[in-house]
Amino acid sequence: MATKAAEQKNATFLYEGIDRQGKKVKGETSGKGPALVRAELRKQGINAKKVVKKREINIGGKKKIKPMDIAIFTRQMATMMKAGVPLVQAFEIVADGLDNPSMKDLVLKLKVEVEGGNNFAGALSKHPDYFDDLYCSLIDAGEQAGALETMLDRVALYKEKSEALKQKIKKAMKYPATVVVAAVIVTAILLLKVVPVFQDLFEGFGAELPAFTMFVINLSKGLSNNFLFILVGIIAFVVGFSTLKRKSEAFRNALDRTYLKLPIVGDLTFKSTIARYARTLSTTFSAGVPLIEALDACAGATGNVVYRNAVHQIKDDVATGQQLQFAMRATGVFPAMALQMTAIGEESGALDAMLEKVAVYYEDEVDNAVDGLTSMMEPLIMAVLGVLIGGLIVAMYLPIFQLGNVVG
Repeated sequence: MATKAAEQKNATFLYEGIDRQGKKVKGETSGKGPALVRAELRKQGINAKKVVKKREINIGGKKKIKPMDIAIFTRQMATMMKAGVPLVQAFEIVADGLDNPSMKDLVLKLKVEVEGGNNFAGALSKHPDYFDDLYCSLIDAGEQAGALETMLDRVALYKEKSEALKQKIKKAMKYPATVVVAAVIVTAILLLKVVPVFQDLFEGFGAELPAFTMFVINLSKGLSNNFLFILVGIIAFVVGFSTLKRKSEAFRNALDRTYLKLPIVGDLTFKSTIARYARTLSTTFSAGVPLIEALDACAGATGNVVYRNAVHQIKDDVATGQQLQFAMRATGVFPAMALQMTAIGEESGALDAMLEKVAVYYEDEVDNAVDGLTSMMEPLIMAVLGVLIGGLIVAMYLPIFQLGNVVG
């Protein structure tokens, strides 16, 4: 029976002591207990006078586990397995190196489940919030084929590429959205705080003000008088939109269709969706998952209802014996390049490799589109900000420029 000390996981200890030269030394090391740490330090020629367990400080409670945390965990596990580290020990090593306490707890739970006799895929399936059906299916296929390290490497690559694609999309949307919000806030401050000061000044002139100045003053008055209603309306709209998006599938589907029709966002959504479809199908098919099951996994990974429905249609057509390229062509939503590469892959027996090329191509297209969008948006946003804020300032100073005529 294993001792309690042997069952403990490695912890970090702080130590102070004297080395062989009689000098005071201090530092930190890992071990399963103070006694074992002292023994290890003695082997290194250090007489430890003080050994205490390092306390982990977690400010603000546990962090949320993000998809990027799962991607990093998968890459670390793939590295450990390639190095020949046993699965249970790999869990311990990976957990010790994680900064996110929630992720560390999740990895240790997986370790306990595997030690209890469960396989890796079975342990993952008990945490569906972090490991979806696609992830579990790929790991299960790797375990059954006896190539878990290879499959982990493929899954890690898939997760890394997927998260990188998401970050590119967020990057394209975040910058203009942030600037627009900042512009609205600055404009509101000018209308609520600055314009009234000028208004009081102008009232003493006793003359008619320019039409543009009067427009801005009336706008300021309207905002001041209805500020609470406007604020409540904006909050209600944001909350309502978020709630509707979260709870209504029909609303989400309508948004997905709208995104594809928008001038700039539509092209970005289209390319990222094709990249996700090709990457997912390539990964699942290369893992030995049957094409029908692989298509089923791809449907959810596309992230858009138009392509989700298209993939379900493709799955039904392929199940009746139709070739993948013809089934894709029948949907009418896939580009010619993806169709041609799929046809070449089917004819040459290298479908997974051709689909990966499609994924790489459209991932690069998304990257270029994001860079181009950012470059285009910067001067456009600066121009809008200049007109908006500059216009308010000009409106307020216009009567001062005409002060001689106004007073006279």
